[in-house]
Amino acid sequence: MAASSHIFNDRLDAGRRLARLLEGYREESPVVYALPRGGVPVGYEISRFLGAPLEVLVSRKLGAPGQPELGIGAVTSDGVRFLNRTMVEHLGVSEEYVERVTAEESEEADRRARLLRGEHPELEARGRTAIIVDDGLATGATARAAVESLRRREARRIVLAVPVCAAQTEAEMLSEADDLVSLELPESLGAIGFWYRDFTQITDEEALDLLRRTRSG
Repeated sequence: MAASSHIFNDRLDAGRRLARLLEGYREESPVVYALPRGGVPVGYEISRFLGAPLEVLVSRKLGAPGQPELGIGAVTSDGVRFLNRTMVEHLGVSEEYVERVTAEESEEADRRARLLRGEHPELEARGRTAIIVDDGLATGATARAAVESLRRREARRIVLAVPVCAAQTEAEMLSEADDLVSLELPESLGAIGFWYRDFTQITDEEALDLLRRTRSG
């Protein structure tokens, strides 16, 4: 089905539909880790459906020089970095630039994690099934850093769950995560927003509101 047909109404709709495919993980008492901010509404619906706690795992893209939307890697709020060495070498990106952008994005990831987590203590991942959720996967750089972060925290099983994922990225991510669950796996992804009727950017306050609802519930 073509991306222009807008498969999902919005991120909440995508989360409700994706949640049904994750039914089998309910008995494992998983923790849902949403990649902010777009992954929070999707994760919220999955969290509600599975009766699982909702956490945030902040992973920031490392943009290429002069092309911030082109990711050469990603870094998480707990300092885990994934770097696409092939792309770095192809673009001739200097180590000095890599270290500088890593420091900048690490600082922002830490700030955002503190904002979204507030006084809420971070849940223990060791020995748990962790379901990482985003609103879509294109190159998967931020998801790779998130997977590595949870590997280091000794999660028992790591599942990636996204409404839409590029087919090529699915094959690559299955070598990183234990499972990948997606509703759509197009050969030609285009922009993730093409798959949604409403792809309005999620604000910090909207993300905080959803997180508060799950915590109070």
